[in-house]
Amino acid sequence: MFKAIFLQKNEQAEFSASLAQLDESQLPGTGDVLVEISHSTLNFKDGLAICNKSPVVRQWPMVAGIDGAGTVLESAHPKFKAGDEVILNGFGVGETHWGCLAEKAKLKGDWLIKRPAGLSAEHAMAIGTAGYTAMLCVMGLEAHGVKPEQGEILVTGATGGVGTVAIALLSKLGFTVVATSGKPEQSQFLKNLGAAEVLDRKTLSEPGKPLQRERWAGVVDCVGSHTLANACAQTKYGGTVTACGLAQGMDLPSSVAPFILRGVTLKGVDSVMAPLAIREEAWRRLAKDLDLNKLSSLSRVLPLQGAIEAAGQIMAGANTGRVVIKM
Repeated sequence: MFKAIFLQKNEQAEFSASLAQLDESQLPGTGDVLVEISHSTLNFKDGLAICNKSPVVRQWPMVAGIDGAGTVLESAHPKFKAGDEVILNGFGVGETHWGCLAEKAKLKGDWLIKRPAGLSAEHAMAIGTAGYTAMLCVMGLEAHGVKPEQGEILVTGATGGVGTVAIALLSKLGFTVVATSGKPEQSQFLKNLGAAEVLDRKTLSEPGKPLQRERWAGVVDCVGSHTLANACAQTKYGGTVTACGLAQGMDLPSSVAPFILRGVTLKGVDSVMAPLAIREEAWRRLAKDLDLNKLSSLSRVLPLQGAIEAAGQIMAGANTGRVVIKM
């Protein structure tokens, strides 16, 4: 038997989320690696699933949790053996395949990477999909030639999981980071992570002109909608905007002006289905380029039974930084 955050819908389509005791025989037969999960985490998508706020879950019942770190117990996959320390991010886990907010998970070996040396399981889940996405955004900026000497980098939704890790990464790499947030009381926290300046999110969240004063050499946007549109309109000639979130909305009320008049690049960043080689490079970079002391300051650890309440806090916008779940 093992404990898990169990999501169900009955015949009347009534939803429930509970801490349940499940039998190992219930685990999906499609996985070829059995992992004892030591740590998981809560991402925005986990909050949506646990609070039934969006059709994240595609199969019922479901064990929540798109991230996990732990130790291989059994493996039929040639790359892994019992005792290996592994990380799981995405691939539809917690959506179409039972997830990692659980003491055990049966996963496909093709989805797993070996945990890099220097990162504990707790570190890995303090990073989680949010931090790994932040690294993908940084790598996207670098791939398009964005360098510290070219000017400021804007990070939107800065107190969220992606934003906090992005600030820590970019500042350590020598970039001047400007953060936007709707939580003025968290300004000093963001500056401690490495932000040089903190702006009120209202400066970007309302409808704006198609082209505005050039300011940003690059952008990490976690918000979408008008915020993303304004960020593009303020990006310098030849700059790059990485887009990975939809906290404000899925719409993009913009124009082609920044792209055809200033040569701005809008790069989409997907963490769910990213190829294994990119994942491994992102995690290698995280182990090297992320200040683990800052990581400790932006995360808190809860037991599995605290996951449902914490998911509600994420949906209410009442959470800052990362939430690690320890089994």
